[in-house]
Amino acid sequence: MKAIAVVGAQWGDEGKGKVVDFLAGSFDYSARYGGGHNAGHTVIIGDNRYVLQLIPCGILREGRKAIIGSGVVVDPAALVAELESLSKGGINVQGRLFLSNRAHLIFPFHRELEKSAESALGPHKIGTTSRGIGPAYEDKMARRGLRVCDLMDGERFQRKLERDIEVKDAFSRAAYGQPLDTAGIFEMYGELAEKIRGFVTDTSSLVNRALAEGKSILFEGAQGTMLDIDHGTYPYVTSSSAIAGGACTGLGVAPTKMTGVIGVTKAYTTRVGGGPFPTEMPDLDAKAVRDRGNEYGAVTGRPRRCGWLDLVMLRYAVQVNGIDSLVVTKLDVFDTQTEIQVCVGYRYKGSKLDEMPAEVEVLAEVTPEYKTLRGWQKPTEHVREAHDLPEAARDYMKFISDSLGAEIGMISTGPERDATIIPPGTKLASCL
Repeated sequence: MKAIAVVGAQWGDEGKGKVVDFLAGSFDYSARYGGGHNAGHTVIIGDNRYVLQLIPCGILREGRKAIIGSGVVVDPAALVAELESLSKGGINVQGRLFLSNRAHLIFPFHRELEKSAESALGPHKIGTTSRGIGPAYEDKMARRGLRVCDLMDGERFQRKLERDIEVKDAFSRAAYGQPLDTAGIFEMYGELAEKIRGFVTDTSSLVNRALAEGKSILFEGAQGTMLDIDHGTYPYVTSSSAIAGGACTGLGVAPTKMTGVIGVTKAYTTRVGGGPFPTEMPDLDAKAVRDRGNEYGAVTGRPRRCGWLDLVMLRYAVQVNGIDSLVVTKLDVFDTQTEIQVCVGYRYKGSKLDEMPAEVEVLAEVTPEYKTLRGWQKPTEHVREAHDLPEAARDYMKFISDSLGAEIGMISTGPERDATIIPPGTKLASCL
């Protein structure tokens, strides 16, 4: 039995889409357990480029099945658009995609409220994608959310939706001085309901039944460890559990069923939006890395902030996720560097910090301690074997592994499926 979680070990955008797509061919199911359509996973297959926001990347593997779990918040319009895009690309999802009847719904008024809330924060805004994910999770936790199972019953859905709109409109008028635009929502969602009805099921039962039958499942996370609502750089975080433990709550599967955790990190560090970033590069260096690595959001197109690799953060990610094997992506972006800086520790007001600080105010003022490693200045793009990497690149991988006490189970040297190195004898290799 294989039940492996793939998690981001940084602030998201680590390249999980390619990693999940690569691994999915060895698993019966891929299951998404959290987040919403703010998580863009880009997969390149030949001349085709797929950007998946809700549907797990495993759907691109012929004959494999994909699950959207109850921990995901779903915008039905976004899901239908994604289904139509896959259909145009020749991907048939019938009988292969399953949507939790317990997943909560996102509505247009969630987006309106999020934009108003962000605007009200002014310079202190979080930097959300304004896709309604946060407000939908707020409703979920406040026990007033509407779920997929409600959407499947028109009469019940209309009754609950009308009550919710009345409350939301009163709040918007009081807090932001403007009414909500809710015209035509019930009719629109009624039409969307019929387009997704055939995919709806009890996915917790499906997952547990599959495991009992000896099937293998790849748990697919969204965002990254440092964006986790409980363990990230709060409040500059997402609204869901992005760590490995979220797979259990978001899919309804016991932690004893999970057999391993794979963490994904870039060879450097990026983040989007506001919040502290200790290893952020100066503008010119960041622009060079951003351009070489195409560091622009797959969903939003926003340029990502770029910085040196942060081993303090990665040690924390290994700790909270229980990472067994680490995947390093975009190694080729550093092919032109003469020297590479790696953050090995933090100091705050002259004192060494032994743990990741909880307060963003402290993290914003830490002084990173760097170790300088030599660059390789040779092309690594599309290298297929670890022993063919330049010596300095192998040294860089070894330094990361030794510092974290975790194996390097995969190295990505390009966006395509086959631009991947799997060192022999690793735990990750045994999954394939």
